Amino acid sequence: MAELPSALALGQSLRNHTCSARELTESFLAEIDRREPELHAFLTVSREEALAAADDADRRLAAGEPLSPLDGVPFAVKDNLCTKNVRTTCASRALEHFVPPYDATAVSRLRAAGCVMLGKTNLDEFAMGCDTGSSAFGPTRHPLDPARVPGGSSGGSAAAVASWEAPLALGSDTGGSVRQPAALCGVVGLRPTYGRISRSGLTGFAPSFDQVGLLARTPADCAALLALTAGFDPLDATSARRPAESFADQLEAGVRGLRIALLQEGLDEAGPAVRRSTERAAACLESLGARVEPLSLPFLREMLPAYHILTAAEASSNLARFDGVRYGLRAPGAGWRESIRESRSAGFGMEVKRRILLGTFVLEKEQRGACFSRAQRLRRRTAADLREALGRFDLVLLPTAPETAWRWEEERDPLALYRSDLFTVPAAIAGLPAVSVPFGEENGLPIGVQFMGRAWEEALLLRAARTLLQEV
Repeated sequence: MAELPSALALGQSLRNHTCSARELTESFLAEIDRREPELHAFLTVSREEALAAADDADRRLAAGEPLSPLDGVPFAVKDNLCTKNVRTTCASRALEHFVPPYDATAVSRLRAAGCVMLGKTNLDEFAMGCDTGSSAFGPTRHPLDPARVPGGSSGGSAAAVASWEAPLALGSDTGGSVRQPAALCGVVGLRPTYGRISRSGLTGFAPSFDQVGLLARTPADCAALLALTAGFDPLDATSARRPAESFADQLEAGVRGLRIALLQEGLDEAGPAVRRSTERAAACLESLGARVEPLSLPFLREMLPAYHILTAAEASSNLARFDGVRYGLRAPGAGWRESIRESRSAGFGMEVKRRILLGTFVLEKEQRGACFSRAQRLRRRTAADLREALGRFDLVLLPTAPETAWRWEEERDPLALYRSDLFTVPAAIAGLPAVSVPFGEENGLPIGVQFMGRAWEEALLLRAARTLLQEV
C-alpha cells in the first residue's frame, strides 16, 4: 500500500497543479479498462460523466476557487446507492435497467465537494451475501488472486480500491458488508455510527441495520471521506442531528493511555493465522502505550442467527416493493397476481429468495414469539452489554473475518458463508461504529483486524487504525 499515493495526496497534487483532474481520471479509467476483464469490480463505468466532472474540477482549480480536500479525486459507488441518470441495479435482474432520477445523499454530497464518480461497483444481489457471488451479473474476483473471493457484499468497492481502479469507494454495511471485504482485500473499511451518514437513496435491505460505509487505502482518507458525507439529512428519518466535525484532528495522537478490550471469543472462533495477527495487533498496541485487557462476551455466537432472523424479516417486508408494477422487471402473467409472482421469480436470485422465505417464515404468527421476538430481545441485550463494556474500555479489538479469502471452487453452504460475518455483526446489531484495518497476511492474502467503539467516536477509531497501520 505504501507505494501508492493516498486520496488526500492526489487531492494535494491537483491543488499543486502537478497533474490535472482529467489526467488523474483518465489514469483510473485506463486501469479499469486493464483490470476489468478479469476483476469485474464494476457493473457500470460512467466514463463521459467522469471526464466532464474532472473538467469542471480543473476549471475550479484554474480559477482558484475554494476546494474540498478531495476536489477532483475519483471515487466509486456501490450499485445499491442511487445515482442520477446512471443505472442502479443492486446486482439484480429486477433492476437491470433502472435509472434513478436522483442521487443518494452520500453521492450528492461527494459530487458537491467536487469528487469525480467513476461508476457503479458490483455487489451481492440487494447486498445479501458474503462473497459477491450472488450478483446476477457475475462475481467479482479477488484483486490478488482471481481464483478467490473478494468478500461481500461490497466486494466490488473493496476490490476496486485494492486494485487501484479507484482511490475511494462508497459501500453499504448491514452486518459487515464493508468491513469483511475490506479485510479480505487489504484495505480500510469503516462502518459509521447508525445515523451518521444519510441512508436516503440507499436501496434498503434491512433498514434498521443498513449504513452507508466507506472504503479507502488509509484511515486519513476515510476521515476525509466521512467529513464530506456525514451530517443530518431531512430526507432520512434516522439521520442524526450531530454538529459538523473534523474526523482527522486526532489521527496523529497515537494510542497511549487508551484502554482496549481484546475480545476472547474473537480469538476462540478465528482461524490460526487470524488469531495470530489479532494477538500481534494487541501486543503492538501495548508496546505503543495502550492498556489491553481481555473481554468476554459469551453471547457472540448467538448474535449471528439473531442478526439473520431480524434482517431476513426486514428484507421480506422491504422487498415487497419490487413487484414489477411501477419500475423494474415486469414479467407477463394471466392477471396481476400472476404477473407479480412471475416478476419476482424471474427478478430475484436464489440467495434473495432464500432470505425472503426465511423472513416470511419468522414473521408468521406461529413463529414470531420463538424467532423474531426472541431475536429482538437478544439484540437489545447485546446492545446494552456492548455499551456497558465500552463504558469501561475505549475500544474493543477483535478480528474482522474468521479467515482469509477462500477459493471460488470451495463448496460452501449458506450457513458456512454466513459465518464470515461472525465478528462484524456485533457493531451492526448495536448501531456502533467499527473499522477494519489490514494487519498481517497468510500466504500473501491480507488479514484484517477490527476496532469497535462508542457511538459517534469514529475519530478515535480512525486514530487507532492509523496508529496500527503505521506499524505494519
